[in-house]
Amino acid sequence: MSAVTAPDSAPASTAASAAAPHGLTVGVSELQSWMGTEPEPRIIDVREPSEFGPAHIPGAYNVPLGLLKEHRHELREHLDQQVVLVCRSGNRATEAAQALAGSGLTHLHVLTGGMVAWEQAGAPVNRTSDRWAMERQVRLVAGSLVAAGVLGSLLRPELKWLSATVGAGLMGAAATDSCMMAKALQKLPYNRQDRDFGTVMRELAQGD
Repeated sequence: MSAVTAPDSAPASTAASAAAPHGLTVGVSELQSWMGTEPEPRIIDVREPSEFGPAHIPGAYNVPLGLLKEHRHELREHLDQQVVLVCRSGNRATEAAQALAGSGLTHLHVLTGGMVAWEQAGAPVNRTSDRWAMERQVRLVAGSLVAAGVLGSLLRPELKWLSATVGAGLMGAAATDSCMMAKALQKLPYNRQDRDFGTVMRELAQGD
């Protein structure tokens, strides 16, 4: 991953250069102090719109990972300053950094711990949707299935395996930091919010 470290020649003022981290990852407090400099880093949130709306870093741009990978070369013209990539925990942001590095960008950083760490630290967030966060939806569905399995097993003992399956799935999600239930819920009409690349480019251009 050394290909995505920040070069010494990155365009920034003396203060911003001093604040900018010289490596792939950046911590919450480090990013907060960096955001107070000029020019500020470009924060790209690669989560899905249904995840972005309920809580995101002020000033962040929503460019879902799939869209970013598909249009990584076109994005270069609007990412000529330091870039911080954000997702829920850091995995998708790292994928995004690899994709952008492949298009020739070098001034890339990933927020360590993603939005989970950002919110746990009490850092400011913007909320542009009253939609339930995906993690909350997963808790509701998983809890409902476990309860249904336990109660249903009083009449049909084999239903206990429903609760066991859900529990095993949650353990797997924790171990791999990838939740199949969340991916399934994102496909529901309630959570479908497709991002148009033209809209993304207009938003980035307005922020230049």
